[in-house]
Amino acid sequence: MKFNPTKIPGVFLIELEKRGDDRGFFARLFCEREFRQHGLNPRVVQMNNSVSRDRGTLRGIHYQLAPKAEDKTFRCVRGALFDVVIDLRPQSPTFLQHFATELTAENRLMVHVPQGCANSFLTLADDTEIIYLTSEFYSPEHERGIRYNDPKLGIRWPMEPAVISDKDRSHPDFHPETHLK
Repeated sequence: MKFNPTKIPGVFLIELEKRGDDRGFFARLFCEREFRQHGLNPRVVQMNNSVSRDRGTLRGIHYQLAPKAEDKTFRCVRGALFDVVIDLRPQSPTFLQHFATELTAENRLMVHVPQGCANSFLTLADDTEIIYLTSEFYSPEHERGIRYNDPKLGIRWPMEPAVISDKDRSHPDFHPETHLK
């Protein structure tokens, strides 16, 4: 795997290193040793699968607070999505900045989202499917969300979301007292 740092410390765009022949190719999706070598938490407690039926489905912006904060690593296995990572670590030089990229089944890129960062994605194709690894179990009492179009974040979505859950639609704008405690 090739771990490409982004402008947000700890957020990596991960490329698969394919080893191929006339049959196809082989590539590693996860390696505890390689994650550790890049300073990333290699703990994995869940592998999740998400399918969004319609193009324009928005999920997020989601994250969990300590002590249940989680690292996540996302990969699109069918379709395409616009993935956004927001830095919510007050001590970080990129606090409230975001990194965005397109993940597709064809480009096979992955995004690593460290603890203290939130994540959201917008599907760019019907029947988009992702898999993602998490370092912590889901904890509803530690879960938080931010409104996807909060002007403080300045995210430029490639299209207006067509499908959003009531829960995600009702997230408040970012406020430290609400979102960091």
